[in-house]
Amino acid sequence: MHTTNAVNGANYLTYQGKYKGLLGWIFSTDHKRIGLLYLYSIATMFATGVLLGLAMKFELLAPGKTIMDAQTYNATFTVHGVIMIFMVVVPGLPAVFGNLMLPIMIGAKDVAFPKLNLLSWWLYVTGVVLVLCALLFGSGTPDTGWTFYAPYSFKSGTNLLPAIFGAFVLGFSSILTGLNFLVTIHRLRCPGMKWTKLPLFVWTLYGTAWIQLLATPVVGITLVLVALERVFGVGVFDPALGGDPVLYQHLFWIYSHPAVYIMILPAMGAISEIIPTFSQKHIFGYKAIIASTMAIAFVGYLVWGHHMFTAGMSGTAQYYFSLLTFIVAIPSAIKVFNWISTMYKGAINIQTPFYWAVSFIFVFMVGGLSGLVLGALATDIYVHDTAFVVAHFHYIVFGGTGFAFFAAMHYWFPKIFGRMYDKAWANVGWLIFTIGFLALYSPMFYLGMMGMPRRYYDYLEEFHGGNILSTIGSWVLVTGFIIIVTNLIRSARKGEPAEMNPWHSKTLEWTVTSPPPVLNFEKEPVLGEKDGPYNYD
Repeated sequence: MHTTNAVNGANYLTYQGKYKGLLGWIFSTDHKRIGLLYLYSIATMFATGVLLGLAMKFELLAPGKTIMDAQTYNATFTVHGVIMIFMVVVPGLPAVFGNLMLPIMIGAKDVAFPKLNLLSWWLYVTGVVLVLCALLFGSGTPDTGWTFYAPYSFKSGTNLLPAIFGAFVLGFSSILTGLNFLVTIHRLRCPGMKWTKLPLFVWTLYGTAWIQLLATPVVGITLVLVALERVFGVGVFDPALGGDPVLYQHLFWIYSHPAVYIMILPAMGAISEIIPTFSQKHIFGYKAIIASTMAIAFVGYLVWGHHMFTAGMSGTAQYYFSLLTFIVAIPSAIKVFNWISTMYKGAINIQTPFYWAVSFIFVFMVGGLSGLVLGALATDIYVHDTAFVVAHFHYIVFGGTGFAFFAAMHYWFPKIFGRMYDKAWANVGWLIFTIGFLALYSPMFYLGMMGMPRRYYDYLEEFHGGNILSTIGSWVLVTGFIIIVTNLIRSARKGEPAEMNPWHSKTLEWTVTSPPPVLNFEKEPVLGEKDGPYNYD
């Protein structure tokens, strides 16, 4: 396996090309710079979404009005949901770490279509601006919830159209990214890198890319139909015009459940890189993890109806969707078993990324098992539209994706910035964040089982204790988040220089300098018969 030095002594952070300064970044076609553009953009939107979430939890600190009325609360959780789903967790890991690491991990100099890659980021920014226009201008902030459910989405008097078009444009960004990754993985792998030698993070990006390419157009068309209904009164979803509002739910969830796997598959891939690295051991069941990845990507298209058990469907359809919901849990369980088996008798090197990875496994298991409660017909009817759903959703989407994102950030940080972070502060941030997360969302399981509905800005007195604990948990979580981000920002500027391979990993990105050179490799790497991503002695 060949290694390389920086091209002409320049790395991608300091290279001066046609443009300089800010223009040298926002017009760059270097996949690594585009990955950082996504990182900074998504981090900004995440911070915005966190502030809105804090405002909601503060409102729920006590029964009755605390800091906002019901209409403002509706608008707040709508904007919080739109930002977190469409601007953070869906693009998060693929757009950031897929762009930063995918080409290097397969021995390529860049993605297949660099200009299309830059266009994807510009479309992301355009979508964000459109959504912000919906908030700042017009007849009021959207208040439909992030799902834009019909018929309210075309009857609401709020400024909804810019938000709908913003989500539509963000979908195009996701489609182009998926297309780019598919072609890159198929066509640009280095000599000797067979499909059975691909790192598992690359495999999860591959499965995710197919979902992005095939599922995202469905929600795009659905949002266009809502816009047509709102502007021209086309009777697709309006029952007064012969439409069917339940049809909207079907179309929305046909995309949005596979979208959960756009969020979680790359997270699983990142964990599959971190666990063997810090166990210094070959990943257990490499081919089983690949098979389970593709099984999740496929079966995930067939379970959307479990979001709609109370919307009115035949008993046969309910049984079918409930059965498939339990089946789709099996590939995820395979991954958990393989991760734990990889750690068994491994030479464990306990570092910050490993803490995040183990926390991810715990949080993901809680989220997955609570998902089975919602997938079972009898229990779903009982806890549907309660705080239990909010807890499950955040354990999977925020816990799963968020913990994996921070794991990946601390794992690849030395490679991305060429500097090490302060490990003590990183561990403190992880611990406080984890405690805050558990305190914030765990009480919601209890509140939901006791009957507290979701999306209400007020509640009965008997729910007060659980909401106090949950609100305090949000403060602890944000404290941990501030420590983590402060440590990473300071370390990116003033941290100790990083080694080429501080974790002793075996994948190709650790064979180039830290930070990587402009063209990734001076000579194209070649994998021998015995070379592979997890060949630890």
